[in-house]
Amino acid sequence: MQTQWIGEALAAELDRQSKEGLSRQLVRLLRQWIAAGRLPGNARLPASRDLAHTLTLGRNTVLEAYEQLLAEGYVVTRPGAGTFVCGLFDTAAPAPAARRLVTGLSARGVRLQRDTQRDDQYTGAFIPCIPEIRHFPYHAWQQLLTRHQRQASVHDFNYQSEGGVRALREALADYLSLSRSVRCHADRILITHGTQESLSLCAHMLADPGDVAWMEDPGYTGARTAMQSAGLDLVAAPVDAAGLNPALVTDPRPPRLIYATPSHQYPCGVTMPLERRLALLQRAEASNAWIIEDDYDSEFRYDSQPLPALQGMANDERVIYLGTMSKVMYPGLRIGYIVVPDALIDAFRSANARLFPEGHYPLQSALAEFIDNGQFARHIRAMRELYQQRQHVLRRAFARSAAESWYLSPGQAGMHLIATLPDHLDEERLRADAARERIWLATMSRSYLASPGRQGLILGYAGVAEHEIERGVDIIARLAARR
Repeated sequence: MQTQWIGEALAAELDRQSKEGLSRQLVRLLRQWIAAGRLPGNARLPASRDLAHTLTLGRNTVLEAYEQLLAEGYVVTRPGAGTFVCGLFDTAAPAPAARRLVTGLSARGVRLQRDTQRDDQYTGAFIPCIPEIRHFPYHAWQQLLTRHQRQASVHDFNYQSEGGVRALREALADYLSLSRSVRCHADRILITHGTQESLSLCAHMLADPGDVAWMEDPGYTGARTAMQSAGLDLVAAPVDAAGLNPALVTDPRPPRLIYATPSHQYPCGVTMPLERRLALLQRAEASNAWIIEDDYDSEFRYDSQPLPALQGMANDERVIYLGTMSKVMYPGLRIGYIVVPDALIDAFRSANARLFPEGHYPLQSALAEFIDNGQFARHIRAMRELYQQRQHVLRRAFARSAAESWYLSPGQAGMHLIATLPDHLDEERLRADAARERIWLATMSRSYLASPGRQGLILGYAGVAEHEIERGVDIIARLAARR
């Protein structure tokens, strides 16, 4: 405990207008703090000279107070060291009984707590959507960070409301226009702290509580949580072999928001073909709805170039495009982005600066250079090759270890595969058994909104070393054979 804080706290509570002498006030305050555990046993008190200076008192006034506390047994002196709270007070006095809260969590809070509970695991076989961070070019990246931090201006360390460093927005605009056919320019891009922030901002800016939001079913639970937290009424939009199918939605109410992952549906892994994309755009236009396109891992496509984004097909600017750097760089980077129509960008930028204050401008500047100098593209190419190889290892391991009744999804893209379980296996029991072996399995049933769907395992392989993949599959096969 810093002795300076003790002096400042005493200065705030001394009443110089009171008839009670200042020395007596010091004794009373210190006695109360020690008895209540605010000053724990063996805590060092300020030197009498220092405390007198802090309190603008005579030193004798402080010495008198210390001597009284010493006589009462509240403090001890240690030659050459100073004055300390007596060690008998090393256990703080029990705190007063806590008052019962008048109310607990809101219904939304209870739902949010339930929906966000998850295993505190972010590495290993088979956590989905975790990139290989051990192969990231840390040395080159650290050099960029250090230089941009050193060259940062005072402005970079102040509160920001520009929607992100312009150099990064320009670099992203070039990248998205060329690689994803996204119709954008720097002034339409808003930098966020990640996809979850982007989703929350879209939900709050584009819909009111009680509005209908279509959610892919099965789909990304993080998007579901963001929409529920905004008070929206979620409607399951079934996913088939071509992605979200508007024709299968049974709720007659028109949606305000439609959440979709057309380039690589999560978790099923299917790609939405042109005919379905046109149908979705037509349905959104008929309902006057916004489509939120979450393009979370389209860089990792193995049988063709990344597909054009749905946003580039929407001539009426009905699509809000979301991207993230967490999958192509590393999760701790915490940088995402939104491409917003010109008519909305000012409102989005203003609200984002208030709700989710901006920051880390030197880091954003370093990322802009990382993209411009070609290191970003080289890293993506290297990871695409690595992930494709790891997917092959996963398939070979299943072919060797698993029963013939297991089926793996095609996997033309992305960072995970779906393993469909035989009917006699219970995915939740298998998940619990695997966790005891330190194998982390995400289950398909938790991705469904309307009702439990087909059983399956969502197997992330991107961030898993090849020997860990093989070991993990062997364990799954052994556990499944027991059932």
